[in-house]
Amino acid sequence: MDISQKAKKIIFLMWLLIVPIGICLVYLLSPTKPSDWDHYIYFLVLALLTTIFPFFIGGALMVLVQWVNLAIFLKFGILAELIAMQLCMIPIVYHMKLSKETRYKLYYNSFMFFLISIICGSVVLWMGYEIGTLVINDIILYSSIYTVLGIMLNHVFLYFREVFTGLKPKFFTNDFGGDFICLIITLPFGISIYLLEGYVGPISFILLGVPFLAITLLIRMYSDSEKVNADLNKASEFGHQLAERMTTTEILDMFLKSLSDIFPFDAGYIVDNIDDEFFILRAREDGDKKEFEFAHEDIKYSLAGKVYEKGEPILYNKQTEWAHMKPPFLADDMKSVMCVPIYRNKKIEGVLVLAAREKFAFETYQLKIVHLLCSYFAVSLEKARYVREAVEKSEVCELTKINNYRYLDKQLKVEMERLTSGFYKTVSLIMMDIDKFKGVNDTYGHHAGNIILQEFAKIIKEEIGPNGTVARYGGEEFVILLPNYSKLQAKNIAEQLRRKIEQTPFIVPFDLGEIAREEIVFITASIGVSTAPEDSDEGMTLLRNADRALYIGAKQAGRNRVAEYVK
Repeated sequence: MDISQKAKKIIFLMWLLIVPIGICLVYLLSPTKPSDWDHYIYFLVLALLTTIFPFFIGGALMVLVQWVNLAIFLKFGILAELIAMQLCMIPIVYHMKLSKETRYKLYYNSFMFFLISIICGSVVLWMGYEIGTLVINDIILYSSIYTVLGIMLNHVFLYFREVFTGLKPKFFTNDFGGDFICLIITLPFGISIYLLEGYVGPISFILLGVPFLAITLLIRMYSDSEKVNADLNKASEFGHQLAERMTTTEILDMFLKSLSDIFPFDAGYIVDNIDDEFFILRAREDGDKKEFEFAHEDIKYSLAGKVYEKGEPILYNKQTEWAHMKPPFLADDMKSVMCVPIYRNKKIEGVLVLAAREKFAFETYQLKIVHLLCSYFAVSLEKARYVREAVEKSEVCELTKINNYRYLDKQLKVEMERLTSGFYKTVSLIMMDIDKFKGVNDTYGHHAGNIILQEFAKIIKEEIGPNGTVARYGGEEFVILLPNYSKLQAKNIAEQLRRKIEQTPFIVPFDLGEIAREEIVFITASIGVSTAPEDSDEGMTLLRNADRALYIGAKQAGRNRVAEYVK
């Protein structure tokens, strides 16, 4: 929850002006003083132990200290319970893992519990409760009022905190119902230990306090295992999602985003190493993709480089543990850092770095899960590489080593979509056909014909370079796709190619006669040109238009010429 600095200052001032002075006033007005609190230390220790061992249910921190504080109030009054609750804030705050940005919660919670102690205690005393009584009916009645009022006030204060910090909370939440369930469980324990201590003394803490702590620890162990199982299930689902991705880009983009859904990190980085050079392959900070460039040496001698060198994952819970080898990409306010090597084929390819602004943000078991997910990640990248190579192989003509019709069809759709979206103004297409190629095969053989096709493709590819897409359409037909080229520009390029081919001698083997020898062969090409959106705004129509120009305007007109499509 991000709130303004002004709101944080107001919360701190409220605490400063009310809590310290209020505790002093309660001390002065209290009918009982610490010197009169026999066995108070036992209650206090039990309360602190209860807060030291909390547990999580549904992701919410549960601290069942109410029952001990209830017994403290029943026996010693407002001041004793107030002091116990303020001291219990120390372990509670520790488990909340507050950062500098969320430290205001400490002051607000201290302020809130101070007022709850004062209000609940005052109401019950005003209604007639007598401190230290052993009348069972009074104890049950006033204990119920005290605890129910405490829960109601707790949620009222939390509700106003959310409103004050700019959120739109609901009063009746799942936490509200959970607190009442805890009340039903803990209220009998609070009354029982108060009565038992009154009758048998400190032995009551062994008879009732120890079993309660044991139960709490068992619940904690169960909730921890449930949390681990939940994260493992998420990790398994994540692994399947990675496996379904077919491209490297999809895998890289999904990896950090999906990790952030499983583990609470503020920044994540994939550090890659190619040819012994470190660089940031992907980065994500506060949910947004980032791009960074840092010197190789700065990364190499940071904790990312150290983990890459050692090949073992490591977890840092606070900044002092890693500040001496801080990576250049980590912000100064980061505290917890998880660093995991990424293996592929038993070789370290890179390092994953996750960071959080809170201390102790990551659990040890999470490090192991992330290590496992990095293996899924590496395997998915390897699979994507094989898929890419297979696709590339299927889209390349084996004979000419240029793109085939499959690739042309896909690229034509891409270029036409860019034209439609306004990325291009025009897209031109050139179709070329070698004149009388059947005669070449009949005279010199198919091997010679294949050599001519290879050299023909090489000439086109060298002439076009990176300015367009060159593909073999089929047989002796070739297509050139020129994005952002007008029809006039495309015709000029086609004419240059026509002259180049006409003037190029093709050396082919002639082994159909009695004596094998090499022959020089000259060929020509007929060419058709069509342009979008001038001639068509649809890819296949553009292709047919160029084909029509080739055969009607060039072939039928005498071959070895360039013709443009005319509607």
